[in-house]
Amino acid sequence: MSAFLYGVLLQWKLDIRSKSLLITCYLVPLLFFAVMGEIFSSIDPEAKYTLIQSMTVLGVSTGALLGLPPSIIEIYGSDIKKVYKANGVSLHLGLITMFLSAFIHLLIMCMIIYIVAPIAFDATLPASLPLYFCSLAIFIAVSLSIGSVLGLWVKNQAKLTMISQVIFLPSMMLSGIMFPTDLLPDFFKNVGKIFPATWGYEMMRDDGFNFGNLWPLAIIIAIMVILSNLKLKRLKSK
Repeated sequence: MSAFLYGVLLQWKLDIRSKSLLITCYLVPLLFFAVMGEIFSSIDPEAKYTLIQSMTVLGVSTGALLGLPPSIIEIYGSDIKKVYKANGVSLHLGLITMFLSAFIHLLIMCMIIYIVAPIAFDATLPASLPLYFCSLAIFIAVSLSIGSVLGLWVKNQAKLTMISQVIFLPSMMLSGIMFPTDLLPDFFKNVGKIFPATWGYEMMRDDGFNFGNLWPLAIIIAIMVILSNLKLKRLKSK
């Protein structure tokens, strides 16, 4: 257990030095939060009630879908994975340590938004702190599971960037964080339900932690875990 915790800590320190992860987990989300927080609160006074949730969804999605996959492909898409096999280390270990490291980074970023939003933009804090952070942890885990699958299954960086954007952009536009989903046509409203951002946003809102918002996320993460295990077993057999 001590070796595993050391691996997570080491990966976390390495990620701090990674410009890619630093940009996608901190710089871009917090910069967008600073700009859009001012715009949202100026245009719509009611935005303060969901500003923390909407900016959190954007930040988590950015880090999980655009930041984590390139880090994974650097290991599992190259000869580095042979080092794991040569030393008798499970291929799962690298993915798990990167997953947990990214989880910690995203949680720190979300806590910054949680603390700063009420001070800077008079945003309203969630009614229940435990339920909010429980919902947040679930949403981060589900989003990172998708990023993990992208990093494992996509073989080159160019395709990875394109596919990540194809998932990221609709997640932001159709999840309700930019504008109410009631304004969307039924077709796009239903398409938005495919992405975890929609359910994560709803679950983090007041009174949103319920089975109706939880089961889609449970299904998504279950599918992602199966796909990740399948890919790692294929890599191990090569």
